[in-house]
This record gives sequence, C-alpha cells and structure tokens, in this order.
Amino acid sequence: MLSDVTTPQDLDERFREAVGAIEVPASSGRAAEEPVRDGGTLDGRTALELFDAQLVSRHLDLAARWLRSFGEGFYTIGSAGHEGNAAVALALRPTDPALLHYRSGAFYCARVAQAKAGQSTETIETTGTGDPAHRVGVAERVAEAMRAPEGNGSVGGRRDGVDGAGASEAVLGAARDVLRGVVASADEPIAGGRHKVFGNAAVAVVPTTSTIASHLPRAVGIGFAVERLRRLGDGRGRPGGRRAAGGAARQRGEAESAWPSDAIVLCSFGDASVNHATAAAAFNTAGWCDHTGLRIPVLFVCEDNGLGISVKSPDGWVAQTLRAKPGIRYFAADGCDLVETYDVAVEAAAWVRRHRRPAVLHLSTVRLMGHAGADAEVAYRTAAEIARDVQRDPLVATARLLAGAGLATPEELIARYDEVGWQVRKVAEEVLGERKLASAADVVAPLAPRRPVRVARAVTEAAGRAAGPAAAARSAVFDGKLPEQGGPLTLAQTINAALADGLLDYPQLTIFGEDVAAKGGVYGVTKGLRDRFGAPRVFDTLLDETSILGLGLGAGLSGMLPVPEIQYLAYLHNAEDQLRGEAATMQYFSRGAYRNPMVVRIAGLAYQDGFGGHFHNDNSLAVLRDVPGLVLAVPSRADDAAPMLRSCLASAAVDGSVCVFLEPIALYHTRDLHTDGDDEWLAPYLGPGGWTASHVPIGRGRVYGVGSAEDVTIITFGNGVRMSLRAAAKLAEEEIGTRVLDLRWLAPLPVADIIREAQATGRVLVVDETRRSGGVGEGVVAALVDAGFVGSARRVASIDTFVPLGPAARHVLVSEEAITQGARTLLAR
Repeated sequence: MLSDVTTPQDLDERFREAVGAIEVPASSGRAAEEPVRDGGTLDGRTALELFDAQLVSRHLDLAARWLRSFGEGFYTIGSAGHEGNAAVALALRPTDPALLHYRSGAFYCARVAQAKAGQSTETIETTGTGDPAHRVGVAERVAEAMRAPEGNGSVGGRRDGVDGAGASEAVLGAARDVLRGVVASADEPIAGGRHKVFGNAAVAVVPTTSTIASHLPRAVGIGFAVERLRRLGDGRGRPGGRRAAGGAARQRGEAESAWPSDAIVLCSFGDASVNHATAAAAFNTAGWCDHTGLRIPVLFVCEDNGLGISVKSPDGWVAQTLRAKPGIRYFAADGCDLVETYDVAVEAAAWVRRHRRPAVLHLSTVRLMGHAGADAEVAYRTAAEIARDVQRDPLVATARLLAGAGLATPEELIARYDEVGWQVRKVAEEVLGERKLASAADVVAPLAPRRPVRVARAVTEAAGRAAGPAAAARSAVFDGKLPEQGGPLTLAQTINAALADGLLDYPQLTIFGEDVAAKGGVYGVTKGLRDRFGAPRVFDTLLDETSILGLGLGAGLSGMLPVPEIQYLAYLHNAEDQLRGEAATMQYFSRGAYRNPMVVRIAGLAYQDGFGGHFHNDNSLAVLRDVPGLVLAVPSRADDAAPMLRSCLASAAVDGSVCVFLEPIALYHTRDLHTDGDDEWLAPYLGPGGWTASHVPIGRGRVYGVGSAEDVTIITFGNGVRMSLRAAAKLAEEEIGTRVLDLRWLAPLPVADIIREAQATGRVLVVDETRRSGGVGEGVVAALVDAGFVGSARRVASIDTFVPLGPAARHVLVSEEAITQGARTLLAR
C-alpha cells in the first residue's frame, strides 16, 4: 500500500491496486435501472455514465502532467480528488449557467455529455405549453417527490454494464477541449490558446479566471439578471433553451434573456476561497438580496479539500462559515461518495429552482497529486495525511460502488480505466501538433473589438427612433418638456437627460448603485429617473463596490445593458479587479462567445474647493488606463457629455465594450467659464435631430483655438480643459496663441489628434490633473516620443500625494497659474 502518493505514476498504480482488491459480494446483482445503493436514488446506468466522466477527468490530469514533462503542457492544476463534482452536473440542466472552479473538470465532462444527450435523445417530449420537457430520470423523480420538476437525468446513451467501447464521443470531445487549453492550442474552442479555462458557450459554461473567488460576484449578478428578466416577462415560455450569450439580437438590448427563464446559476469554488473578501462580498450580497425579498437563484458549490495550496483550512471552519451565511440555505455531502453527492445536489438544485433563492452545497473532497505539477506536497504534508486522502479517492469509491452493485467486475473497471486512459492519451498526442497563436495580432484579436461605423450607425438609428416611433413616449417621459426645448444645461443636467434617453432607447438598460434611485445620486445626476422609469430599471444597491460591479458583470452577460454607478473614484479601488480580472477578460477568454457590456459611471477627480479630502477628490486613473481594452471617457463639458455617453452605450451594445464614464465632480454644476454669470460652461441639449452630427467617436479629441492658435498646444482633459481655456485667454492678452486639445478619451488615447495638434505649433504643454507618476501625461508624452515628435514638450501635473482636506489641496493640484507659467517657459526656450 502506497502512503505518499504525489506523482501520476503513484496515483495510477494506487487505483489499479485498490480496485483489483475489491471483493464483490456474492449477493450483488442490481439491475441497471435500480438505485445503485440502498437508500439512494442514483441508478446504475447513471452511475456508470458518471464514472466515465470521472475517468476522463482523472486521465486529463495525468495527461497534463505528461505533456508538461517534455515542455508541451502549460497548465497542471488538476481535478484529481474532486471528481465527485460530476454528480453535481447531473443535478442541473445543461442550460443552467455554470461558472466553474479550476478543479471542476469532471463537472465539465459530465455537462458536455449531458448536453449532447439532451440534443440527441428521442425521449424529449413537448408539453402542452410548448416547453421542451427534460428527460425523465432519477433527478426528475427526486425533484417530483419534492414537488419541483427539476434536474435532467442521465448524460448519455443507456447501457446495462461496462463495455469495451471506451468513453462516449461527447466526453472525449470535452477532453479535447481541455487538452487544447493545456497545450495552448489556437484551436481551443473557448479561449483559443490564451488561457486554460473550463468554458463552452454551447453548454452554458462561462469561463472564469484563476483569480481566487473573483467569479462569485458575477454569479450573483447572473442570478439577479435571470430573475429580473423573468419578472419582466423576458424569456418566458422558453425554459428548455437559451440563445448564445451575446447573440445578434443584443445590439439594442432587446427584451431577451441569455438564459432560460427558470434557470439557476451554478458557481463552484475551493474552500480557501471562503476567506477571500470577494467571496464575502458575493455571499453578503446574495444574503442581503434574499433578506430584502429579491430572488437570487444561485447554487454555490464549495469543493472543500482542506487546503489552499499548502495552507490548511482549520477543522470545521469552512462548514461553520458557510452555515452562518444569512439568507443562504446550507447543504452538505461527502464529495467522494457519488450517491450522496448526487442526491444532495439534486435536493439543493431543486430547492434553489423552486424557491429562486440562494443555497450553498458544501462538498468534502480530497486533493491528489498536490496543488499543481510543480508542487511537492511532501514538503508540507505528512505521509499519514496524504494516505488518508488517498483512501478517499473518489474514483476508487465509485468503482467499489459499481462492483458492489454487480454492474461491473473489478477487472472490467480496470479495463475501462485503461481504455479511457488510452483514448485521452491519444487525444493528447493529436492536439500536440495543433497551431499556436502566431502573432501579437492573433493574441489581442478578441480583446476589445471596435466597429466605429456600426457604433455611429447605432447612434443614428437611436436618433431616428427617438424622433419617430418613440417620440410620444419620449415626450411623456420628459413630461412634455423636452430637454432640447429648455435653456442651456450643466454637465450634471445633461448627463441626466442623456441617461433618460438611453433608458428610453435600450429596453434592457438598468441604472443602479449607491443612492442613485431614491436620492437621485449624491450630486443629483440621476434625480427623477426612478420615478420616470420605475424601480426595476433604476434602483439602489447595498454599499459594496465589488457587488455593484458584480451585478453589472452578471447582468451584461445575461443580455442586459447595465449602467452601474461607483459613487466616488476612490471607492473603485476596493473593487477594481472586477473590471481588470473579470470584465475586461471575458471576450478575451471566450473569443467573443461571451461578453459583459456595461458603462460604469464614476464621479471623480478633484477641485471640489477642498471639500472631502482624498476620498472625494481622488485624482488617480492609473488602474483604469492599465486595463487592456477598457474604454475610459472623461467629458469636461455639457455639449460633449451627451454624445460621449451615447457612444459608450452604443459601443457596449454593439461591441460588448466595457466603458468607464468618469464624470468630473467639480464640473457637475459649473456654469461660468471666464467671468461670473457668463454661462459659457453651459450648453443646450441637442434633440435627436442633432445626434448624428454631434456624434463623438471613441478615441477622438476636441480642439479649441484661442487667439492665433499658432504658438503653443495645450493637451489636457477633465478639469484641465476649463483651467487651460482660462489660462489661454490670459495668454492671448500677451499675444500668445494657444490650441487646447481636450483628450476626452483617456483609453484609448486620441493619438492621431495628439500628434496633429503637437505638430501644429511645435510646442506642447501637457496639463495633467492626475499625479506626475503614473498619470495620464506619461501616456501623452510617450505617444509624442513614439511618433518622433521633435518639438518642445513640458508637463504640468499634480504632485505625487493624496489630496488633502481644505485649502491645502491647492498646493498639490495643477493650477491656472502653473499652466500659464508652463506655457511661458516653453516659449522662452
């Protein structure tokens, strides 16, 4: 008996030894349609099929280590010891969205086979309502006993015992998917060689990153969206089908859900993740929603092997933690016992589907072969600890179950193990020669597609609807007082009107965040929107930025067009990975099969006359500009704000873009430019007839000419625009002509505009209200250098510090005086 199993060879030998030693009772001999064990509901046929999924998952782990041994495999975190999660897949429907832990390999294999069987079975019937009925199996019978028609039954073609045919074509297809990811094949069907993920749009498996617990807030968001769309009537009458997430009908955000109306969300994770702040946020939000009466149909599955790499979870801690989550029903099972896992998973899934409320399934598992290929667990685990885990090997346990039921002999089970292993190794050899990503262009192709012509067309079409079929509704929403018929508006008023127009044009657009509904926003930007459009479309959330963005991630993925608000820029830093690690990677890791379009509104930047200190005057944008593919818009004045917001909404709808719309707080209610009462910072709101002509493409700046506009170019954004225009007026009095370029878009930067305007004068002053280190100005100067600009350039930026309270803020932020002095210095060179 081996006591320190740490290698693929050891694990393989242990399986053969343990299964070969199984003693089959003389009285065994159950029929395949009977429960495989007394007291359980899992029948023999289904158990045999689940065993196949478990075998394929185990051999995928062995193949990944084999590929790594000669430098052709690049991912070795495996599922060995967690294969019981295959039973969880069978407790769900293949149309239920699943966000999987990186050790949920057997679940993935079972889900693919389950979906294939559902497509090909001849037992699917149609109910009187036109809904496709699911195959009647054990899950159906158990759920029916609970008065809930849940589950999906079996995964593949029926058989009465083990045969020599090996794993099914569907399960081997899943194996090919996974192995292509392991070898970084460009033909891998979801990420295309960019990462090894469990993902498949055809079977509703949403790819997740390896960031610990970062997918849990998205899962809550999907659950929220499923229920919100169901209550709005979307997806009704389609419980058995789904459209591909991000389908053609999504451009305007039509009332169509990506998931069936009665779907539940599956989200699996490891035991160490329960300690992570992101997981705590997701659990808290699910419980908070349940407490307030909002339905969140999410089944969390904690696959608890007791280890976070080398750090042990204290005995009883995970169970105590999960049991204590308010508003979340707790279920538990031995994840190494296929019958128990299946029965409890069916019960848990049925409960969530019936009640539309969150639950957690706590599976006790083991981890075999260490955390990953390079992990020598003997360095931190005793031989006795490893031996205890080996004794609970779920594959051996299932083999013992099948042999004890008389469904297969030990010899047949070992033969099947070998046959599946040969099939998986053959697939591994076949994917070795597949092409890899060959260029930087190949790598970034799905990151952030941009179709500016289609975006412009979408804006024009929106204008046509607003002036035509929707004109009456628009007039009613504005109480007969259309914004274009009134006087000039402030930045805040313009954004409010543009949001109202967006809500009118995009049926799936929702606005949510802290204080956005009843109060109308801290600065009144969303005032009156809830009253006009109702609480389902404009609503307040709990005070947690991670959860706000998570709701947006799930809602966008599910067919909605979310516009979450982060109340202050400084608050974003609590949750920035939801943008970096989750939002920005979705199209990248799914080749566009999944998207999470959204426009995140953030009030930010400084110059509130010293009010509030750092947390209300944050001037750091580095984290946003560092996120690949993210669009960062900063409107400085009213006549830009509306067209820029329309561009963001259209880009999100057309291209699935993740946009951040950063609104300078200090300019929200600013009216004057040069002198008190001149009202030059106000602007009239353009009606639909002017939307096409005023369209602002993403990545295009705006130029102002002051005086001769021939002497110096000032490049700036946000509060810097107003300060620079005031400074330019003073310079004009000294007969210095200035061009002021408002960048408007900080990601992507309007590089062509930067180069053109810099060359126009040969002297560039970059006015950057963010910090000198890591600020926007660095990107502008780098663009000039890359373009070979040979003129003079200088930066004026805020100091590398946090913004202090009160008048002291003036000492660290860019000032008009610093701008005028910087221009003079350039001219004196």
